[in-house]
Amino acid sequence: MKKFFSRFRLNAPVTLGFVAICGIALLLDRLTGGLSTANVFCTYRSSLLNPMTYVRAVGYAFGHAGWAHFAGNMTYILLLGPLVEEKYGSKMLMEMMLITIVVTAIIHAIFFPGIALLGASGIVFMLIILSSISNVKSGEIPITFVIICIIFIGGQIVDSFQQDNVSQLGHIVGGVCGGVLGLFSVGHEKE
Repeated sequence: MKKFFSRFRLNAPVTLGFVAICGIALLLDRLTGGLSTANVFCTYRSSLLNPMTYVRAVGYAFGHAGWAHFAGNMTYILLLGPLVEEKYGSKMLMEMMLITIVVTAIIHAIFFPGIALLGASGIVFMLIILSSISNVKSGEIPITFVIICIIFIGGQIVDSFQQDNVSQLGHIVGGVCGGVLGLFSVGHEKE
């Protein structure tokens, strides 16, 4: 039995930690009847003097509207996160995630002050774009990166004209953050 378990390795600690925190947030949502999500795991414009504004500006990325929302985001994160974490390292991935989360929260608060935001979709789009430029060399822009941007970010721009409960802005900001952070990180990947 010990030999069997010795084969497992913690290959992507930031990715797995992020997924675990999201799972805990979903469980807390169910146990509190949605109160934890409303108070900690979603963000919306509120007073900058309220300390919870800053907690929610990061915490929203861990909250999800239900199992389907959670499962969809976590599937992409578990598929792409380990590849990106291997390329850039755990510390850099964590920094990229935090930057994307905060930038998305700020832009959302500016443009959608009365609407709550929750979920890791921005992180998903960041990872999609980062994975598409994983083999980039300094001064080059891969064709796959351009096509992925057109398909994923362009699709979100088109979808933004529809009335739904999806934050296309969060997806777009996540994708843009992934592209910018990835292109500026060329040459600083994990050795």
